[in-house]
Amino acid sequence: MILVNTDYISGKELEMLGLVKGSTIQSKHLGKDITQGFKNLVGGELKSYNEMMNEARALATKRMVEEATALGADAIVNIRYASSAIMQGAAEVIAYGTAVKFKN
Repeated sequence: MILVNTDYISGKELEMLGLVKGSTIQSKHLGKDITQGFKNLVGGELKSYNEMMNEARALATKRMVEEATALGADAIVNIRYASSAIMQGAAEVIAYGTAVKFKN
């Protein structure tokens, strides 16, 4: 499966199959949330939350690819990510794009 954030793939003619998406809501356990709160007071990178968001993006991407595979897609173009806070320490991540099949 080819994944790109452009609306084309060089040398390929594309047949659009439709929108595909994957999402997840992730949170860290209370202990990590408390330690990250202390880190917020002194500044610096919140590594635990960074890991959480990386895991969430990977899972959302995997779910999007599974949806595209079910449609018989060869690739997903125009991929975008969005995230939003659901509550303190929890975030939703969605990955979406257009599933396509190669014509040639």
